[in-house]
Amino acid sequence: QVQLVESGGGLVQAGGSVRLSCAVSGGTFSSHTMGWFRQAPGKEREFVAAISRSGSRTRYPDSVKGRFTMSRDNAKNTVYLQMNSLKSEDTAVYYCAASPRYYTPSDDRKAYDYWGQGTQVTVSS
Repeated sequence: QVQLVESGGGLVQAGGSVRLSCAVSGGTFSSHTMGWFRQAPGKEREFVAAISRSGSRTRYPDSVKGRFTMSRDNAKNTVYLQMNSLKSEDTAVYYCAASPRYYTPSDDRKAYDYWGQGTQVTVSS
């Protein structure tokens, strides 16, 4: 089965930067639309970023657009989330997700069949 392992989270000052990584094994990575979601305590899991199979297309919600950048390296079976200008509101567990069924980036968590365990990002002020 497809497995995803996030890494790179931690404690960072407001205004700082973090790069998350997601290593993917199983399946055919290059055929998967990939996404990042986050979830703060007591809140719904929300869309953060998504990227197409080739990496040519990305989409972001307004809350992170211009600050976060998603990328992928199909040769390494890895996706990344570069997070800049972090705010306290960005504090959450960040999850990597894979969608074999949806070939275009999706902001709907129901589109994603496989999820990582999450990595905590805490932004202090």
